[in-house]
Amino acid sequence: MDNNLICEVDALRFWNAIPKEKRDHILNNVFCGNCLDVVRIVDCSIYNDANGLLLRGKCNKCGNSVAQVIERE
Repeated sequence: MDNNLICEVDALRFWNAIPKEKRDHILNNVFCGNCLDVVRIVDCSIYNDANGLLLRGKCNKCGNSVAQVIERE
């Protein structure tokens, strides 16, 4: 994550409870529909979702909007 992080407080607590190594893996494995490839999400915002967390941001290659859901275990 970088300094452009926007998030809800509860979402941030859940995100920070995930080990850093796993968070890095999640951020580096987001599918971009424009690139048709797995990319890194940048300019990321974190929100609560009915299933867990929703990460919204941009593809680090083309700038297209991308998202990732992290389900609660």
